[in-house]
Amino acid sequence: MFIGLDIGTSSVKAILLDENQVLVASATAELTVGRPHPGWSEQDPESWWTACETVLDSLKQQVPSKMAAVRGIGLSGHMHGATLLDADGKPLRPCILWNDGRSAKQCADLEAVEPKFLSLGGNRVMPGFTAPKLQWVRENEPEVFAKTAMVLLPKDYVRFKLTGIYAGDMSDSAGTLWMDVAKRDWSDELLAATGLNRQNMPRLVEGSDVSGEVTSDLCARWGFDKAPVVAGGGGDNAASACGVGAVEPGSGFVSLGTSGVLFVTNDRFSPNVENAVHAFCHAVPNTWHQMGVILSATDSLNWLASRLKKTPGELTAALGGAAGPSDVSFLPYLGGERTPHNDVAIRAGFAGISHETGDAELTHAVLDGVAFALKDCLVALTAAGTKVDRLLAVGGGSRSEVWLEIIASLLEVPIDVPIDGDFGASLGAARLGQAAALGSTEGIFSKPALRTTIDPNPTLIPAYADAYQRWQKLYPAFKQAGF
Repeated sequence: MFIGLDIGTSSVKAILLDENQVLVASATAELTVGRPHPGWSEQDPESWWTACETVLDSLKQQVPSKMAAVRGIGLSGHMHGATLLDADGKPLRPCILWNDGRSAKQCADLEAVEPKFLSLGGNRVMPGFTAPKLQWVRENEPEVFAKTAMVLLPKDYVRFKLTGIYAGDMSDSAGTLWMDVAKRDWSDELLAATGLNRQNMPRLVEGSDVSGEVTSDLCARWGFDKAPVVAGGGGDNAASACGVGAVEPGSGFVSLGTSGVLFVTNDRFSPNVENAVHAFCHAVPNTWHQMGVILSATDSLNWLASRLKKTPGELTAALGGAAGPSDVSFLPYLGGERTPHNDVAIRAGFAGISHETGDAELTHAVLDGVAFALKDCLVALTAAGTKVDRLLAVGGGSRSEVWLEIIASLLEVPIDVPIDGDFGASLGAARLGQAAALGSTEGIFSKPALRTTIDPNPTLIPAYADAYQRWQKLYPAFKQAGF
């Protein structure tokens, strides 16, 4: 038996798999996010552990005999969160989350002071990353910074509570901006730029390797008859890739969740900092990945649905099939944008609205706008030398076939759609736990069975190519207008 723990922003999810990766039980506990000031986003680290206790208690209650046979636990979590601990391992302040925007000034300062953030770190210094958050604490909360003995990512704090060990994995840690990503190791120079050193960082292990074992008291609590090993695990996107079998170079997926992700696995470190491509270590050894990230994918559709007092499903169902681009354009920048703009200030907007514009036209524009933003991501990945031949669709938005047909025709790649099931980060985490327990990745990261494949529609490709060229002109126009 193997457990996958996914520490998400809004909830913690646990799944229990048997040796054939069949789901035996699952449990979820909700989390809340604190926003004490505009642009801030924080969570109490203890809330993650309380939620983990809740879901693991639930698994024991559901299937006590199966829990006894657990041999490996894998961890996944939202990336970039700055969890600051004192010398006794106690949190010094709420964790500053991935979607916190307070450190924009520090980002510019760090890029100017240490250009190796771009070369060794392989990414633009953005407010979402961990390093500028620590620089903000250093400048604005010096008393907290002075007491900081250890900096952990969210899932690694859970690991500490499970095992008593400070450890992290390569994929999640690459998102701190303190790693030499090509060497898969901490960079002394990048740490020094924010006043830290290796003693402030956890030990690094590969995602599929053993990081430690569950403590004896917790084994007794949850009925483990033998201390399960805890795998290195992975950041949420790398863990999701493990869940869908995207671990071989060239494999990838498109995720239509709250945010949108175009993820491709690489056999080498392949940054493209000019276009805000994320280049990180993968959760499996000797492998890297790139991501184009847009901040509002299904979030854009959910926003529209809330304003029109309808469900997202009702809006997309009313469209029928894809017949060509909308006459109305939409920039999906509700909370700024990452790839390719790295712009926290830009905001969303419609263009081309007329008297005839109704719910269907607005919905169509939103689907197109998100697809165009994903096309931006593909262009950025292509500029870094990456070739994308096909993609697997995951996330809630992948239930809309019209949306996938638009994306397939715009990106000009087939999109595979799995049979309904949980192929998220919790599955990837459980698979990493299984690999660690068995001491091998052989046969662990299989691809899911497919429900269908959506091929690019030849009749749509030219029209969408033209529409994309027109849509690209909106961002500079919005910037010039002060949006």
